[in-house]
Amino acid sequence: MSSSSSQIAVYARIRRNPRFTELVAKRQGFATLLSVIVLVIFYGFFMVVAFNPSVIGKRLSEGSYLTVGIAAELFMFIFFWLLTAFYVKRANGEFDAMTTEIIRDASKEVK
Repeated sequence: MSSSSSQIAVYARIRRNPRFTELVAKRQGFATLLSVIVLVIFYGFFMVVAFNPSVIGKRLSEGSYLTVGIAAELFMFIFFWLLTAFYVKRANGEFDAMTTEIIRDASKEVK
């Protein structure tokens, strides 16, 4: 069996593996959830800026230079970094482990 035909066989076995379907569904669901969270927060902030800009300019406390808008932006910056770290941790852990297992199983069956 040639190298390219064995690769095609491995790819075909990967696609037929029920764990591959599970992996794709888990990754897609997780990425969609994180995307929705980011978009709601991000566009929610800009909707407040567009329709109620006075809220953004309010000071957090009397005499403070920190406004609601600056605090919200700092929160979003930190929160989005944490979401990214959470995604990377899960991708490098659970998803990579599943991928390795699926590839190992498909490669064993071809040989």
